[in-house]
Amino acid sequence: MGLALCAGCQKAHDANTVATVNGKAIQRSEVETIFQNNLGESHQTPSKVQAQIMRLNIVRQLIDEEIVMQRAGKQNLVATDEEVADRLNEIKAPFTQEEFQKRLDSQHLTLDDLKREIRRNRTEEKLFNKEITSRINITDADIASFYNEHKADFNLIEPTYHLAQIIVTATPMPPQQVGNLQNSKAMNEADARRKIEMLHNRLESGEDFGALAMNFSENPNTAGNGGDMGIVTESQLRSDPDVYAAISKLKLGQITDILPVYGAPNSKQAVGYAIYKLIDREVAGQRQLNDPRVQQAIRQQLRDSREQLLKNAFLEMLRDQARVENYYAEEVFRDGAQ
Repeated sequence: MGLALCAGCQKAHDANTVATVNGKAIQRSEVETIFQNNLGESHQTPSKVQAQIMRLNIVRQLIDEEIVMQRAGKQNLVATDEEVADRLNEIKAPFTQEEFQKRLDSQHLTLDDLKREIRRNRTEEKLFNKEITSRINITDADIASFYNEHKADFNLIEPTYHLAQIIVTATPMPPQQVGNLQNSKAMNEADARRKIEMLHNRLESGEDFGALAMNFSENPNTAGNGGDMGIVTESQLRSDPDVYAAISKLKLGQITDILPVYGAPNSKQAVGYAIYKLIDREVAGQRQLNDPRVQQAIRQQLRDSREQLLKNAFLEMLRDQARVENYYAEEVFRDGAQ
């Protein structure tokens, strides 16, 4: 009975409309733009079924975003042009115009795409702050209870280091593969030495480590986030005695001298150079509940989990209240049954 009824469920609609939310159309062209961006530069063509699954997920994403935007609109919470411009300026601030355009190109975005994304993100933030975040209250008792249940998680068995790096290598490779904003690549030993000395001098002159890493570091895994390596344990650091010796002498915020980078463990053949920055250091031992960092970490974890729970429930409520027609889903179901 249900399947027979569905045969006639397709409503009359424009060919470019894949769904509507309370009468507001979602265009096929929007779905295709996101679909192509998700494929990126992999040059892999998904099968018909895989492509349909991807598009179904994109349509669902766009439906949810439209539901949220409409709810925000009813409460006068849609981000203003001024808010969008302010956020755009914050994003552009660390870069030259050319560097900023390269970042847009690498993410397959136009400036208008980015503005729409900023407006949507800011609008969602304002709505969720009002409907969700304002409802959450993490008490001292909540924090103490979590700590007592997870006390072992706050016992570091060895010191840890939060590090950032700038890497320059003498190994030739196409500049577009190095992952930095300038497509800057040293092509030989002399070039690598000159480049790392230039960067060290600029750091010593007070330039920002993260900005220089994004523009010039040749490690594609860390250049994009300002050279941030995350947390490294002392045992990991000790695998390279020279690096450990240099970093263990640093105070927070300081950088090392130029250090050689070796191609393999126990190798004596340097393939490039590195500069490291010590962002933070944690000694081994039990972290106590009265440690402000412990309290902040627990508070944030509890807030994040409660926010996610309430957000999921809130979105389900909004979906229930919305009138949604998903023509693309009907199209896929109809064609797949043939």
